Amino acid sequence: MSSQVRGGTRWKRFAVVMVPSVIATAAVGVGLAQGALAASFSVSGQDFKVTADELHGYDFVQYGNVAAERGSDPKLPGGGHAVAVSGFSKATITNMCQSVATPNLPFGLGTVTMRLEAGGKGHDPVYAEGLYLDVSQLDADAKFKNIDIGVAAGSLPRTDKGTGIQPGTQANPNGFSQRAEEAVLTGVKQKAWATTAGTFNLSGLKLRLNKGTDTECYH
Repeated sequence: MSSQVRGGTRWKRFAVVMVPSVIATAAVGVGLAQGALAASFSVSGQDFKVTADELHGYDFVQYGNVAAERGSDPKLPGGGHAVAVSGFSKATITNMCQSVATPNLPFGLGTVTMRLEAGGKGHDPVYAEGLYLDVSQLDADAKFKNIDIGVAAGSLPRTDKGTGIQPGTQANPNGFSQRAEEAVLTGVKQKAWATTAGTFNLSGLKLRLNKGTDTECYH
């Protein structure tokens, strides 16, 4: 439901990182509840799971890229991960869930799962502008309006909301890509390395920390 190769990006960013201190993660949750998440969700060295009933996006683009682990060089062995980047000028997401399970935490905590939900029943959908998703796995039903498949990534259109190749990335401008005027994905289930948006409004936000992996968005 966006990549750490984005050194030098001009986008304002806010990283949610699962670190040994669960207290620090809880503090991040407070920032989210206050509307501070106006940029990025990423987990150092881990992908995370995302589900949604529906993602309805406009000015869709998709191209290949390499997402680097935080602080690493994607050109070095083990320093990066191949991803499919999906971008939207704006999108609404219904019943969104994001989760990450972090193992081997100190102080006897073991594995802790952070689960974030928004846009669920009784609340407006999540709304995002300039949305980019760095995805390693995606399952969904998809409908596209005016799709164009097989264009060079360097020819992707740009809008004032940021579609096209994301600034600061190292994507191959001659690589394979596709674009569409509109995209509707339903029954979304994916693994992602990062999600980035210029604006990210989370209605009905819920953030929970639980021991074990039972509360992941899917198994």
